[in-house]
Amino acid sequence: MILHGYWRSSASYRVRIALGLKQLSFDQVTHDLRAAAHKGADYGDVSPQHFVPALETDDGAVLIQSPAILEWLEERYPSPPLLPQASDDRAIVRAMAAIIGCDIHPLNNLRILSSLKADLHAQPQQVDGWIARWIGEGFSALEQVLERHSGTFAFGDAPTLADCYIVPQVYSARRFNVDLSAFPLVQKVSGAAELLPAFVAAHPSAQPDADAS
Repeated sequence: MILHGYWRSSASYRVRIALGLKQLSFDQVTHDLRAAAHKGADYGDVSPQHFVPALETDDGAVLIQSPAILEWLEERYPSPPLLPQASDDRAIVRAMAAIIGCDIHPLNNLRILSSLKADLHAQPQQVDGWIARWIGEGFSALEQVLERHSGTFAFGDAPTLADCYIVPQVYSARRFNVDLSAFPLVQKVSGAAELLPAFVAAHPSAQPDADAS
């Protein structure tokens, strides 16, 4: 398999985690978002939106959008499972993932932040406030869900899709110096997951295209 991504992309990060948890080997093709490498015509043939990640499968399919890729991985490679067996529990895990994937991350990705600066002339302090606002609102809700369902990890004592989303979002929050002191359970489950080999290998700093910036 070939994963098209970028070392600091949260969506790419979550797919790397899932691939690692499933113990699947893959090659990487990097597209430097800062240099707009993902906007080239060649990559448009892979991803019509010119977004990362995209996954080229061994049978020739090209998958886009990280939630769809993660669900495909769960269906195609069900062991170890990243969703619980009970339908209610699966919905809870998907909801945790959606808090991040639908309500936090899209508002804080590079193209939105660039638009705030270029189109609305937002100053750095305003951009930082925007980032902290949406991470804070999402993590406040997630903290309540974790109070009901977390164990060692976000849902019980085995990593799930929820952890694949939480760890990259915590990384992003720290990168932007968001105060996480109000979210002890978010920090707890993220800290536990970050110690697992699959999460260590998926960390942005461990990627071949990583730099020190």
